[in-house]
Amino acid sequence: MEHRYLGNSGLKVSEITYGNWLTHGSQVENDVATQCVHAALDAGITTFDTADTYANTIAEKVLGDALKGQRRQSLEIFTKVYFPTGPKGPNDTGLSRKHIRESIDASLVRLGTEYVDLYQAHRYDYETPLEETMQAFAQVVHQGKALYIGVSEWSAEQLRAGHKLATELGIQLISNQPQYSALWRVIEAEVVPTSVELGISQIVWSPVAQGVLTGKYKPGAELPAGTRATDAAGGADMIGSWLRDEVLEGVQKLEPIAAENGLTMAQLAVAWVLQNENVASAIIGASRPEQVTDNVKASGVKLSPETLAAIDAAIGDVAEKDASLTVGRSPKSR
Repeated sequence: MEHRYLGNSGLKVSEITYGNWLTHGSQVENDVATQCVHAALDAGITTFDTADTYANTIAEKVLGDALKGQRRQSLEIFTKVYFPTGPKGPNDTGLSRKHIRESIDASLVRLGTEYVDLYQAHRYDYETPLEETMQAFAQVVHQGKALYIGVSEWSAEQLRAGHKLATELGIQLISNQPQYSALWRVIEAEVVPTSVELGISQIVWSPVAQGVLTGKYKPGAELPAGTRATDAAGGADMIGSWLRDEVLEGVQKLEPIAAENGLTMAQLAVAWVLQNENVASAIIGASRPEQVTDNVKASGVKLSPETLAAIDAAIGDVAEKDASLTVGRSPKSR
């Protein structure tokens, strides 16, 4: 497992981050979740990502329990705040000072740790002044409850404003967590160049495009039973836009490219996002330990310019590149 610096900081993270969105506390039993976490540790993964809203707080508790007994100093634990938790009252969501203060304390209890390495704004909050949000994050850092601050799915303009305030408040905004894959490239035009300028890294989610880039969904064929595309509670609504024949036909063209490089389709997909130097880590999830063992083999892979060009040619125009879609990732109201 190789490691990269996270933004303009001294913090190193594993190229592969283990994340538990849609799995812990919902799709998989706790004992299997623990097996997956231990498989990640055995594979050299040191970075673990969760959020308070995953399974309505249960995912944090499952992850904390699975990491018990590990040397805390050898791990990088990330969590997030924004989306509703608890009874979902008027202040149980967003990036207000109240919600951030209460959320960090609750997250630390569930995770069983005195601090998180990275505390992330899960989305941009249009209803709270950015100054209030960044002041609350600064307090979290100054109290020692988080070492660094990150965000998720922020636009280039939002990153610039947040970074400026963070610097003025004496804290480090070092990461953004966007969706990114060979099929979803909306960050490339604006977010990545701005991030490079500001010293912000990407920690990308869904590098395998909800499983579509594994090649298991075939054009014109029925959806495989037991997959995410057939699970209404497990993200079927998110994967639907990729299940068009023209997309699936392009994905099938990646199979010989993966084989030529001695990789599975999933490994090729994860390796592809890691070719972007602004990407510090790719988040993988798992419902079985062997999925972790397979995907970590993407770490350290160097794809040739010819291979990258072949991937572009295979995917063609079905890859989404519209930079304006980044702004729409955050709800206008909460």
